[in-house]
Amino acid sequence: MKNIRNFCIIAHIDHGKSTLADRLLEHTKTISDRDMQAQVLDDMDLEREKGITIKSHAIQMNYTANNGEKYIFNLIDTPGHVDFSYEVSRALAACEGALLLVDAAQGIQAQTISNLYLALENDLEIIPVINKIDMPGAMIEEVKDQIIELIGVKDEDILLASGKTGIGIEEILEAIVSRIPAPTGEPQAPLQALIFDSVFNSFRGIIAYFRIYSGSIKKGDKIKFVNTGEEYEADEVGILKLGLEPRNEVFCGDVGYIITGIKNAKEVKVGDTITLANNPCEEGIKGFQEVKPMVFAGIYPVVTEDFEELRDCMDKLQLNDASLTYELETSQALGFGFRCGFLGMLHMEIIQERLEREFNQTVITTVPNVGFIAYDHKDTDKKITVNNPSEMPDPTRMSRIEEPWIRAQIITKPDYIGNIMTLCLGKRGLLLNQSYLTTTRVELMFELPLTEIVFDFYDKLKSQTRGYASFDYSPIGFRESDIVKMDILLNGDKVDALSALIHRSRAQDFGRKLCEKLKELLPRQQFLIAIQAAVGAKIVARENISAMRKDVTAKCYGGDISRKRKLLEKQKEGKKRMRQIGNVEVPQEAFLAVLKLDD
Repeated sequence: MKNIRNFCIIAHIDHGKSTLADRLLEHTKTISDRDMQAQVLDDMDLEREKGITIKSHAIQMNYTANNGEKYIFNLIDTPGHVDFSYEVSRALAACEGALLLVDAAQGIQAQTISNLYLALENDLEIIPVINKIDMPGAMIEEVKDQIIELIGVKDEDILLASGKTGIGIEEILEAIVSRIPAPTGEPQAPLQALIFDSVFNSFRGIIAYFRIYSGSIKKGDKIKFVNTGEEYEADEVGILKLGLEPRNEVFCGDVGYIITGIKNAKEVKVGDTITLANNPCEEGIKGFQEVKPMVFAGIYPVVTEDFEELRDCMDKLQLNDASLTYELETSQALGFGFRCGFLGMLHMEIIQERLEREFNQTVITTVPNVGFIAYDHKDTDKKITVNNPSEMPDPTRMSRIEEPWIRAQIITKPDYIGNIMTLCLGKRGLLLNQSYLTTTRVELMFELPLTEIVFDFYDKLKSQTRGYASFDYSPIGFRESDIVKMDILLNGDKVDALSALIHRSRAQDFGRKLCEKLKELLPRQQFLIAIQAAVGAKIVARENISAMRKDVTAKCYGGDISRKRKLLEKQKEGKKRMRQIGNVEVPQEAFLAVLKLDD
């Protein structure tokens, strides 16, 4: 056990985690040259296309140190985007140390700091590494000062490296050996292993990845999941190389996988503890927080008959992404579907893409919103959770409604402070603090309603600051607010899938934009279509789509005006009748357009 090292790499998005992992794998000869490719641990096409890590990946490396001893390294690569911080927290739970990676050209950014605090909460040994030192814009000395100020290390403890060219890789490997502690645990004690990830394989069932804290696990052992209480047989256990490598036994302190032939996704919970059925441990491993979804949206199959298939796909996807939550929901306009909870807008976009690519499911997503809490006006202790516009109680039955707020930390260059202030204050934000980390980096702390940042806040922030601002947030609870439900009516009929919960001050503006957008997207009919946005009984915006008309007066040339009028009146009557019985089809683009409304 003294020769095992479990570590992960934490950094802000795009600071070169996956590239550094590639070099470590190459240097330790874990991967042959033939199998080597860029971002080798990112096995989803989506990850390569977007250049981001979505899933944590675990892989084992063998390394012979300068002192001649052989070591086993278990590396867990982590995502960097704010929406995937849950994945990071799970990876950290399985490690003793972390490489803190900072881009030499960008310096410390918001996500670097929040991931660092996560690591420090787990008492991990931190090895600071400045990456991309061969870049023309590298500011090595400045970034060193930032790191020293942030975590109080000595200058000589900071390693310099380049993931692209392989500079400093040997020093990093030696630092992992010397600085990161070996795992502790009792090899003779009852088995206690933490599940930190799981994937679904259509041939083998569910594959759970675990880290053993005490005891060991053999092939054929009768095992038990502590939280669910279910018992299984370990059909196969092994370690994680680039693929799965079966072993007869996985020992204390190591990271491995187990296949038990489970087919039902609900039976494996990430964060559960595995123990032996005949010699169980006294208690499960603590310290795993439940994931809290921030953004809710409905996901519906395009064809109603595909609902059961979509349910299976959601089960399998949830296994692969434990931060996705969902429940059943029905809509008058779209039929059966699911109300899903996501960690953020990027997470929602990724889930939608994965459903299309991995499971061939084309889905319709409704307007995303956040969860509110409404209070009954008679019984003020009675809370009603509103995750969906249709759950919003009648305003006369509500004493007040509260919306979630977040604390946002934005790190940027001083030149862009004005732009960021305008953006955040326009989103009902409150400025808490402004402090200079260095002469060229300033940290702004805001309190903002989550509703305002759900849509396009991140994109706007990037464009207002030419990509220099970095953003991280944490929830701080609920506050009273003036939230109203806005309905969209087509010829007087509500389209429930387009309803939105929005602050009263923004309702009119949002309603007008939505009506204009729908006017562009809805196909013209033989009859007039009125598009209205309503808050309660009050119409706040309206657009008309005029009817397609045949020129019925074309055959009249000259003659009396009454003949023309008679034909026009006849046409008008027909249109009126048609409007009463006609229904308006809403194309899928209309639902998607709501997500892309520009302020």
